[in-house]
Amino acid sequence: MQKLVGPLDHLNSGGFVDQNSLPPIQTTARDDAVLKALVGFVRAEALQPGNRLPTERILAERLKVSRNTVREALTRWEGLGLVERRQGSGTYLKAAVSPDMLHMPLTLAGGNDFTSLMHTLEIRRALEAEAAALCAERASPADIAEIKRKLDIMEQAFRTRDGMSSEEDWEFHQAIYRVSGNPLFEQIIAAMHELFHRFWEHPLGVRDFGHASFPYHRTIYECIAARDPQGARAEALKLIATVEDDLKRGAAKLKLSSQT
Repeated sequence: MQKLVGPLDHLNSGGFVDQNSLPPIQTTARDDAVLKALVGFVRAEALQPGNRLPTERILAERLKVSRNTVREALTRWEGLGLVERRQGSGTYLKAAVSPDMLHMPLTLAGGNDFTSLMHTLEIRRALEAEAAALCAERASPADIAEIKRKLDIMEQAFRTRDGMSSEEDWEFHQAIYRVSGNPLFEQIIAAMHELFHRFWEHPLGVRDFGHASFPYHRTIYECIAARDPQGARAEALKLIATVEDDLKRGAAKLKLSSQT
């Protein structure tokens, strides 16, 4: 098994590419500057997914910022699916990074209100339908096998948790975005992770929210496996339609309860 080599291993051996690859930054636009500096460091060190990052203390010393500032930057990366924090082991790179990455601090006022959720759903409709169609056109046999694996995990989680399979559902859709062949799909959807997570928190008081969409995950996969772009797009739109129905059902119940 290949050993995962992290930047700390290079540090101990004096093998960093550039000791100044993380220059001190100014206080203006500090959050964005930290993110850009981290991207520069990862690329300068030629780190790959699976490599370990330096500790927060070392990064903070290099950047001349507080550990809390570094922690917040890594939390943003974690939300984007770029890094993974492993208890007792450290922070590991999960995906490739580049200077052209999107960093979108997306927020919607109101949280779980009907209008905000509908705004998010409209974006999901466009992204998921097109990504599914492109995936059906471009997926390799190995890609299709990986999507099937994610589907099986999601379905098992759905059955054992009485319909709760949020992270597994996320991983299934992420696999489709990844295989679409357009890296912007994955970046945009990762930036919207927190917005999408609201749909798994029983929005508008609907306890079985999203249950009706469950079968469409398999039909989307079947169309992708059959190399049927139009079918994959149609099934993705059906999935989103069931979610919209749940939103409207929840909004109607809330309106009715407020009138009684």
